[in-house]
Amino acid sequence: MTRVALIAHDDEKPEMIDLAQSYEDTLSAFDLVGTGTTSKRIMAETDLTVERKESGPMGGDTQIGAEVAEGRMDGIVFLRDPLTAQPHEPDISALLRICDVHDVPLATTRTSAEYVLDGLARDQADD
Repeated sequence: MTRVALIAHDDEKPEMIDLAQSYEDTLSAFDLVGTGTTSKRIMAETDLTVERKESGPMGGDTQIGAEVAEGRMDGIVFLRDPLTAQPHEPDISALLRICDVHDVPLATTRTSAEYVLDGLARDQADD
């Protein structure tokens, strides 16, 4: 099953919820994982089940990065706030880097997220 991580910085959480609601049918066919609060909010506002990792500052980004390195992640939607400094910026940079190293698609905007989710759904349907 296609495994997808959902991550959003605080200012981007409303956009992530809207994306999850708009793509609920697509996402329901995936094995979902996400960071703490993002996962909790998605589950509260949709019928989706999301495996909760720690919050980003507490190591959630690193936990997801480990899954990328182990070949267990097919794609990531990480709606980042590019205008706010994050206390765990090194973890964020490491996650971005490990996605590049392992050629795992990573979307950081709503538009790119839609492309990644549509592509992963198409790939899953072809399998």
